[in-house]
Amino acid sequence: MTAAVSQTDWAARLKREVAGNILPFWVRHAVDREHGGFYGKIDCDLHVDAKAPRAAVINARILWTCAAACRLIDPDYRGIADRAFAYITDKFWDREHGGIYWMVDYLGNPLSDRKQIYAQAFAIYGLSEYVRATGNGDALQRAQELFRLIETHSSDPADKGYIEACARDWGALEDLRLSEKDLNSPKSMNTHLHILEAYTNLLRVWRDPALLARQKELLEITLDRIIDNRTAHFRLFFDMRWNSLTDHISYGHDIEGSWLIVEAAEVVGDRALLDRARSLAVRMAEAVAKEAVDKDGSIFYEANSAGVLIDPNKHWWAQAEAVVGFYNAYQLTGEARFRELSYRAWQFIEERVVDRVHGEWHAKLKPDGTPFAEHEDPDACLAGPWKCPYHNSRVCYEMLERLAK
Repeated sequence: MTAAVSQTDWAARLKREVAGNILPFWVRHAVDREHGGFYGKIDCDLHVDAKAPRAAVINARILWTCAAACRLIDPDYRGIADRAFAYITDKFWDREHGGIYWMVDYLGNPLSDRKQIYAQAFAIYGLSEYVRATGNGDALQRAQELFRLIETHSSDPADKGYIEACARDWGALEDLRLSEKDLNSPKSMNTHLHILEAYTNLLRVWRDPALLARQKELLEITLDRIIDNRTAHFRLFFDMRWNSLTDHISYGHDIEGSWLIVEAAEVVGDRALLDRARSLAVRMAEAVAKEAVDKDGSIFYEANSAGVLIDPNKHWWAQAEAVVGFYNAYQLTGEARFRELSYRAWQFIEERVVDRVHGEWHAKLKPDGTPFAEHEDPDACLAGPWKCPYHNSRVCYEMLERLAK
């Protein structure tokens, strides 16, 4: 057991990390003052690739991060939030067919014009947060438009849930994958989890009956179909009829989803769904605690159904979600062991994940806690298509609010 830490001390360290490291890094290093928006790649040694492609996901997450910073940390972040909103709407928005492109070049020209539903969801998430921070009416209208586009073109009326991706004109695609690492399946846990997250935030600014009904249905699908109620793990990939296509377990998504389903049920306001979500959240946190926590307090990344580790590395975002997920289980149960797990995960982040030389966080660490270099893993960067300020700023925002309670 680690020494007891006071709520006040822990909160001060969280505030120092987000206000003194994470947010300043992105303002100082990621802003492209020549071509607009934000650079697409910053390597482990702080070298900027000014001409790297720019992904919808990281830009939507930057919008969310900066809008939340404006609302929760310092109103002076309004300027960078405005910049992120303008870049999304100017360069990523498809003015002919609606929705946002998957990828643009450094000048803002479309490189991949597919409509990945995961990206549409993150745009809703970021736009909704911008509305919460600023009250911007245009942002709300765009978030509403994206909701309607998802429901019109991605929703499965027969078996429920959402198709992974569409073509630019919202027609069918053969390759639906979110990345080369994923299965080419019509439905996935990952996309559904982040639609759920996005709709939760949209409901906070737009209590629309249709949105509420769709969110309740999505929450039920998550609790009934996507979570394996026998093991308390997410199933990851599905055919159209919800048959699972792999036995892999993603511990980072499990612990992240454990608190996101509770948040979604709280915002929906359905007591029966909330009771189910709370019960499953504790079981999911328990499963991760039992199977995935290393001796240093970090969590491993991925295993198969027999518990054999497929990826024993320590991914930055999964460590962040462990802090919130375990603390959420502590709040639901009052069991001190969950608070201990949450704090130990935070200690690991402070000691190993935070990049004390360049700022921000290391993207991926080896099982022994040493960071990967870029020549060892191309995903090991300070900023890239998936490496962003969303998970690590969010753990600070979430924990500051939770510790204050």
